Amino acid sequence: MQPTCAFSQLVDSIKDNVTHISIEQFQADDSWVLIDVREDHEWLQGHLPNAKHLGKGIIERDIETRFPDKATPLLLYCGGGHRSSLAAHNIQLMGYTHVGSLVGGFKAWVQHQFPVVQD
Repeated sequence: MQPTCAFSQLVDSIKDNVTHISIEQFQADDSWVLIDVREDHEWLQGHLPNAKHLGKGIIERDIETRFPDKATPLLLYCGGGHRSSLAAHNIQLMGYTHVGSLVGGFKAWVQHQFPVVQD
């Protein structure tokens, strides 16, 4: 689905406040906890190995229960990087200090032909 103009503007307005991590940077640093913020049906169709699932609709509600240490390095991804940027921005506002968004998200991962887990 193509993002709307207003959605793109919203994402653009917060992008400078979010750390964007390339796939290569992620692969070189195994300290990240990988979180898939896509919808449940997207997760079930395939996700990155070792990823945890906390959909965009619930991440702000459940993040403190799943990851109480706000210094945990959390790398979020979605389909292409927009939703994960928004979610990363929000959890930073909640006090998380080491948060990133995976550049290109799931689509970029698949384009690189890296492994995908299917449930």
